[in-house]
This record gives sequence, structure tokens and C-alpha cells, in this order.
Amino acid sequence: MFQPLSAFIGFRYTKAKKDNHFISFISLASVIGIALGIIVLITVLSIMNGYVKGIQDRHLGMLSHVTVSDSDWVLPQWENRRNQILENTQVTGAAPFIEKQVMLKEADTVQATLLEGVLPDLEKDIGTINRYIQTPEGTTETVSLNVLKSGEYKIILGETLAKTLDVSIGETITLLSPKQQSFTNDGESQNPDDLIPILKDFEVAATFKVDLNIYDKSVAYIHMDDAAELFGMDKEVTGIRAQISDIFMANQVTKEIAENSTGDYVITNWTTQHSTFFKALQLQKTMLFLVLLLIIGVAAFNLVSTLIMVVTDKESDIAILRTLGMSPAQVMRVFIVQGGLLALIGTVIGVLLGVLVASNVSAIVQGIEHLINVQLLNAEIHGITHIDAKIEWGDVILISISAFLLSILATIFPAWKASKVQPAEALRYE
Repeated sequence: MFQPLSAFIGFRYTKAKKDNHFISFISLASVIGIALGIIVLITVLSIMNGYVKGIQDRHLGMLSHVTVSDSDWVLPQWENRRNQILENTQVTGAAPFIEKQVMLKEADTVQATLLEGVLPDLEKDIGTINRYIQTPEGTTETVSLNVLKSGEYKIILGETLAKTLDVSIGETITLLSPKQQSFTNDGESQNPDDLIPILKDFEVAATFKVDLNIYDKSVAYIHMDDAAELFGMDKEVTGIRAQISDIFMANQVTKEIAENSTGDYVITNWTTQHSTFFKALQLQKTMLFLVLLLIIGVAAFNLVSTLIMVVTDKESDIAILRTLGMSPAQVMRVFIVQGGLLALIGTVIGVLLGVLVASNVSAIVQGIEHLINVQLLNAEIHGITHIDAKIEWGDVILISISAFLLSILATIFPAWKASKVQPAEALRYE
């Protein structure tokens, strides 16, 4: 524990003599270095948190938590299977779907698209797509998947996909897809008409914007009855999507559904399909923290040079204090208090400014983009078009403690050097 005398002298030494402005400047530089390191670390980690949360909320909102299908991804008698799935207490909704890779064509533009055939009344309980369907300009009408009507051949496009095809609501696009061919044992096609590709015009009923390029650029929705008619699936579907109340129970729910299943079913969930992606994001955040912590380490160890210069400047004072009875341990405490005070000032300033910058990072980024006329967050590279920083107070506390402890660690050597000053040697030429 610091004695009051050591603390008092340490506080006094924080200010250099009036005629030694260089030490004051070095002390200020150390404080600024620590503060800047903390600001950068808080801001970057908050942006990373916001990025991960944005990706996770949008991505998992669009994904099926659990998917049930047959071994060849064609599921017959889906109504009975859906009722069995809904018996699980964790399942909050289940809906059939037909999924096909198709081409959408408008004029000379052709775009590969993942086509989702859905039943709007059941799909509303699955995912968050209804949240992202946009209201047409000039109206206040709320638009949902219910604009898709059986037999009307309407389609909902991702906003980026609609812009790529240069189509707007009410216009028509053409769907192209080969029919699934059936063959005899000798390899001959049973029906020559199967070689004729599907060509069907669809009216654009709405667009959606998830702010994830993987969906906005390459996904489209139609009514499941229209998809079944197009692809000759009759009462068959690709599978059933299930929504569960706790996404982290996905593995357990998958196991329970599998145990209650009779037949050759394929049951997957979001953890098996996308866990690597989210683990990679978490690892990236951890490594980013360690790398940026080095910035604070460099700034903290600037205190070494600062305190060594102070010790050199105060050698005669240290000698006098030693002759008055101050022990080496008390001398060490004097300079640890001085370094700790500089570290505390830098940490407090860094935390306050770091939280302030992180809280306004979206406005700052927009201002920079407007100023230099360059989009910093490219959807083609980052997968999203904008991001909001998310301040995790646990991160802020960890950063603050780490920065302060590194700074205290940096004071030990100069303080130990001060405790070794010999009074006779220091006062010889005074």
C-alpha cells in the first residue's frame, strides 16, 4: 500500500520544474499515446462488435434454424412431416419451401438467382424477410410476402438484384431454368419435352433490402404453388424450415427431431452450415484485440523513458530524501505513483473519447465518405453496406484495466532505478 508521503511526492513530481519543459512534453506525449491507443482499441472493437452483430442478426434472421428434407432433397407429404416437427416444444414455426437455382433475364442482362418458393401465410413465422420488404415509393402501404398469390406469377427480388436487372415494381422479367429430366435404364430420356427449358414471365411485386449482399444480390421469392407448377413437383417440396425459440438449442432440437423421425431424412441446422463463418469472425475480433493492445503497450512503455528522465532530473532530490530516512521501497512508490497518475489520466481520457467516437462512428464514416466522395464500406467486399458500432462495456473495462496494468508495469524499472540512487554519489558535485 502506498504511504501518504510517497503519494504526495509522486503527485508533486508529475509536474517537472519550470525550466525543464522537455520532461513535461515527454510526460504529455506518454499520456496522449496511452489515450490514443485506448481510443483506437475501443473504436475498432466496437465497430467489430457492430459488424458481427449486424451480420449475425441479418444472416440468422434470413437462415433456417433447422431444415428437414429427404435424402435427395425432395420431400413428399410435407403436411404430415410439418405437424410432427411442430410437436417439438422449441419449434415456434415451420414452413415448406421449394428451392431452385435459376436464371433471371431482362433485356440483355441475365443473372443467376436462388429462387425460393414459399407459402406466405406459413413463411411469416420463419425468419425476418417480411421486415426487409420495402414500401414502394410514394405510398405508405406495408408490403409483405402476402403480395405473392398462387397462380399470379409474381416475384420479390433483392434490391441489388433488381438494380442489376434494371427492373422496378410492376415490370416483367423472364425466368429461365432447365426442367429436371427423367431417364430410362438405358440412359434415354423418357420425355423429349424435358429438354425444353422453362421460360416464364414474372411480374416484380416488391423488393427487399437485408443489407447483406449474399441475399440482396442473388435471392428471389415466388409463391410455392407457382414454383411447384413450374418445376413439376406436384405436392413435393425441397424441405421444411423450422424456427426455434433459442437458436443456440439448434443441435438439441435437431437431435430430437431426428429421434422422432421415421424414414431417410436429412436434418441440418445453422450451426453445421455456418458455424465456421461465425467462429472466424470471433477469432478475428480476438486477434484484433491482441494486435491493437500492442499499440497501448508501446505507448505505455513510453513511460519508461519519461520516468528515467525524471529520475535523472531528480537524483539530488532522491538523495536528500534518502538522507532524511526515506527507504528504497518508499522511493520506488514515489515514481510508481507518478507513472500511475500519468497512466490513469491517459486511460480516463482514452475511455471517454473512445466511447464518444464509437458512439458516433456511423456519422463520422458518413462524413468522411461525403468529404472524399468514396464509399468506405463496399458491399462487394464486406457483404454489408453500412454498420453501427456496438459498445460492449465488458470490452471497455478489459481495455481500461489492460492499459492501466501495462502502464504500471512500465513504471517498475525506472522506479527500481530510482531506489538504487546512492545519496553520496548523487550529492558529490552539488
